[in-house]
Amino acid sequence: MDTAFAWQQLFENWPTSMPRRGLVVTAAGETIEFREFLTSEGLVAFERERPDTSGARKVVLAFSAITAVKMTDTEPLAGLKSLGFQGAQGA
Repeated sequence: MDTAFAWQQLFENWPTSMPRRGLVVTAAGETIEFREFLTSEGLVAFERERPDTSGARKVVLAFSAITAVKMTDTEPLAGLKSLGFQGAQGA
């Protein structure tokens, strides 16, 4: 499975009902909190609410460098079905 492609699909198909905010964990172990994002082929640009320790409010990351995405909103888990997630058989 090409995880970079999977992450790109997740961000490009982010449900309109969900706020475009959360946290992304990188392969380097950094956690980036974001309040908005833009995608391009192979890359995603995140905007932070507050600057990081070096003063940066925006970061561009390769999809291949993403290991996890944490969603901070209270949207029901079923809201992720539009991203291709499925429940148990019959659920």
